[in-house]
Amino acid sequence: MKKDIHPKYREVAFLDMASNVQFISRSTINTKETTVIDGVTYPLVKLEVSSASHPFYTGKKVLLDTAGRVDKFNKKYGKKESL
Repeated sequence: MKKDIHPKYREVAFLDMASNVQFISRSTINTKETTVIDGVTYPLVKLEVSSASHPFYTGKKVLLDTAGRVDKFNKKYGKKESL
């Protein structure tokens, strides 16, 4: 293996946009945004869904359609009108 070509692990803050929950984990992801948690500045990664908001993990039967995915699917694969 070549030396000094692999990204370094660092602590990164993740923000679940659906439930507004932040958690810190280690990652090699690059981001330009930062946040301050307990006086320490971390790189910030915004997520649409995490275990804090996913219906399978929370037990809530909530439809998560933040990007209109259901409408896009129905438009593309839904029943077509016969002429």
